[in-house]
Amino acid sequence: MPKISSPSRSLWRRRITLLGHRASRLDPTVKGLLWFMAGGLVLAVLNTMLRVLTLTMNPLQAQFLRYLCAIVVMLPLIARSGVLAYRPHRMGAQFSRGAVHTVGLMLWFAALPKIPMADTTAIGFTQPIFIMLGAYFFFHETMKWERWLAAAIGFSGVLMVVGPKLSGNAGIYNLLMVASSPMFAASFLMTKSLTRSERAEVIVLWQAISVTAFSLPLALWYWQTPSAVQWIGFFVTGVLGTLGHYCITRAFTITDISSTQSVKFLDLVWAATLGWLVFAEIPSHSTLTGGFVISASTVWIAWRESRKRVR
Repeated sequence: MPKISSPSRSLWRRRITLLGHRASRLDPTVKGLLWFMAGGLVLAVLNTMLRVLTLTMNPLQAQFLRYLCAIVVMLPLIARSGVLAYRPHRMGAQFSRGAVHTVGLMLWFAALPKIPMADTTAIGFTQPIFIMLGAYFFFHETMKWERWLAAAIGFSGVLMVVGPKLSGNAGIYNLLMVASSPMFAASFLMTKSLTRSERAEVIVLWQAISVTAFSLPLALWYWQTPSAVQWIGFFVTGVLGTLGHYCITRAFTITDISSTQSVKFLDLVWAATLGWLVFAEIPSHSTLTGGFVISASTVWIAWRESRKRVR
């Protein structure tokens, strides 16, 4: 293997340093959107892997193992920085958030193996609606008329996705997936509150600890010994989940939680692509139409707010 000459190494260092300087000068909102986009892509890959795993294992056990492996993945970071570095300032708030997130996960995992990836993601688009409303009522973030309109249009798009699928055996699973959205929205709002006093990595760790603790009883009830391949899969999900939630938490520390929702529509692109590649799923016309409506509303609100920032 040819060695890289010293001048070449210096050139690469200068380029990396230059990119770092340019990134540091980015607008905080842009930084937040980039972190949120990265988190969405990572979590789309995570959701795909989890769906594969839940096809052969009870979803409640899969939920427990996914977060248990996240703790294991973070152990080297804890060992390097020390346990005290990961001690939260608000222990009760960490477990309260974990309890809310666990309820959302129970609903989400129950529906995950029964619904196509694109539909799962499209239904998840209801989260920004609840997040924007919650941010307005609890954090007093600015809620201009454009955001109200975008939320209403986005919700109509969700109805286009869910409506045709409420009949038949899959109807209950679609409703479970919809019910998980306000729970996740509440969890994200609690995360935003925690970022005022906690570092992102501390929040991610204690989310994993609290969800693991709350998920253990039902996991033991449905326990089956995982195979070696399943263990490897769960450890990979531990890495992906930790990275994805770190990206999202970083986004919340940089910009308003409502602003990050303007790029949420990209999650449908990732999910539809992965669903087609892994499960040979073709999104239905109602999913694509509803996804387009939701995408249009989020792109429009992002454009409106960017114009106001320029002025």
